[in-house]
Amino acid sequence: MKKNFLNQLLVAFVITLSLSMRAQQDPQFTQFMHSRLIYNPAYAGTNQSICVNTLYRQQWVSFPGAPKTGLLSFDMYSQALGGIGFGLNIMNDQLGADKTWFARGAFAKHFQMGADGNSILSIGIDAGILQKQINGVWIAPQTLNDPNIPNNPTGQLQGGTGAPNLNKLVPDFGFGVYYTVPNKMYVGFSASHLTGATLQGASGTGNTNLAYDLQFRMARHYYLVGGYTFVFSNPDHALTPNIKVKNDGAVTQVDVNLTYELKRMFWLGASWRMQDAIAPMLGFRQDFGKNGTLKVGYSYDVTTSPIKGYSSGTHEIFINYCFKVVKPVIKTIHENDRVLD
Repeated sequence: MKKNFLNQLLVAFVITLSLSMRAQQDPQFTQFMHSRLIYNPAYAGTNQSICVNTLYRQQWVSFPGAPKTGLLSFDMYSQALGGIGFGLNIMNDQLGADKTWFARGAFAKHFQMGADGNSILSIGIDAGILQKQINGVWIAPQTLNDPNIPNNPTGQLQGGTGAPNLNKLVPDFGFGVYYTVPNKMYVGFSASHLTGATLQGASGTGNTNLAYDLQFRMARHYYLVGGYTFVFSNPDHALTPNIKVKNDGAVTQVDVNLTYELKRMFWLGASWRMQDAIAPMLGFRQDFGKNGTLKVGYSYDVTTSPIKGYSSGTHEIFINYCFKVVKPVIKTIHENDRVLD
């Protein structure tokens, strides 16, 4: 009973921080190197294939109200349209009483670089909609009677403020620049939530005569991601360090990763997230030739922050499938009527 009460208090503390601070609004992904489109619209189409990527993350297992995030991404490349990449991100993220859903379409223009044209510089934008919901009915009003945290009318019997839930839909935009030498290196810079919109909820006087004015401000987020693959004398072995830096104008978060790959089929790696977690990961790649390539990866975050005493860690899994559209070769036969067999 005591531990459950402490859990509730800690959840309330985390949610309060998420409402009052502009950091940590965007969910974090440990396997960011395999889900680059969510961070940078300029990534769309840079592998010159049609790709579908799904990811699910369950953070802080056994922790009440812990974050859960689902992501579906799609991107493709069109040479016929002059070297254009298209993409789509659909994501649902829930942290206790805070729910976020968005859908953003990406558009990227590619430029072939270098003497051999093997490297790609891409500039991209994305646009879509974002929905934010905040519902505080699950937080016991008698333990957290904050007029700026919503309570349904049912909370009146327990002294709730009666402040209505927040449910707002706003446009969302982003921008990115991405440079890559395929299978060798990549680096990208991007910015999301460029409008910096404020989602304004209702205001008034609640059941306890406390004034409430619920609003949520979307912070602009800035990302720097990069990686470089070192191939040994034996090409069956490769080592890739990756890095992601996220900043919201107030707080900076850094993820550093090192991944070893064997025969382009299996990989093992580990990431360190500043002041948060250490995460081992593994995965495999199956090449089906003309039918495409399948990748599956899993990571487990070992929490190192003070919340580790209340959490069993974090699970994250992704599945990626890419294939190229190859136009069939049409054979033509020409006959000459002046030649008789």
